Order: sequence, then structure tokens, then C-alpha cells
Amino acid sequence: MRENYIDWDSYFMGIALLSSMRSKDPNTQVGACIVNEDKRIVGVGYNGLPKGCEDTDFPWEREGEFLETKYPYVCHAELNAILNSIKSLKDCIIYVALFPCNECSKAIIQSGIKEIVYLSDKYDGTDTNRASKKMLDSAGVKYRKFTPNMDKLEIDFKNI
Repeated sequence: MRENYIDWDSYFMGIALLSSMRSKDPNTQVGACIVNEDKRIVGVGYNGLPKGCEDTDFPWEREGEFLETKYPYVCHAELNAILNSIKSLKDCIIYVALFPCNECSKAIIQSGIKEIVYLSDKYDGTDTNRASKKMLDSAGVKYRKFTPNMDKLEIDFKNI
């Protein structure tokens, strides 16, 4: 039996990170992968504009007048994964590169997802992060930081 295969958490976080590579955002790329109790992927997403909105027709700036930034237009990875899901999300786990904001946490709670596995919590302590954790705690949604057991997971298209 092969011994150096990746564990489930690494596999699903890897799918989330691979999905993040579809994002056109020049500053932040986030991906999400939703998995049911049978370890089947039921939804994936990345941060980007809603379907039908051309990436070149909208701003990607982080600062400036609100309507001249990306914030009113970009759909976060978690929400995209929920909206792209193919089945009920009750009792599912969502793997996400970045801890969910308060808006995404609302959608996670409403969808029935029971656990969040995140890679980074770089906004820890901010008001939106604290609001997110307060709602998740109140709703009984667990969250845990993913601790990789390897530094790199590489995909080589030439050596298969």
C-alpha cells in the first residue's frame, strides 16, 4: 500500500486553494470547497464577480470611492460555493482559505453547514471577524484552523 498519500483535510483544502486560482482579483484569491458527510464534494467556489458580469467592466481596487472599488461587486468564495452547491448542505463541512467574514458566516449558518475548516485568520480581532465568530458560536457552527502536515502540495501536469 502507498504510504505518502494526502489526508482528507489536505485534499479538500487543496481543492479550495486550487479553486482560488480561478479568481481574477489581483490582491486576494480565496477558494472554498464544501464536503458532505460521505466525503463527497457538493460545492466549490472562488471570489469573483457574479455570473454574467464581465471582469473587465468592474473595478478591482481596494481603496477609493465605494463604487470604484471591488467591494460592492465581488461575491466571496464561500457564498459562491453555497450557490454552486448541488445538494443540501445540512451537516456539511466547508474548507476555505480565509476565515469567513460576517456576511459569509450568515450564509454558512443559514445553509446548514456544521463546520468550517480555514487556513488563515488574518483578520482576527476585527469587528467583522468578531461578529462572524459570535454568530457562528451562537448557532453552534464549529470552526478549526487547518494545520498542514506538509509545506507544499504540487500539481505537475507533465509527469503523470
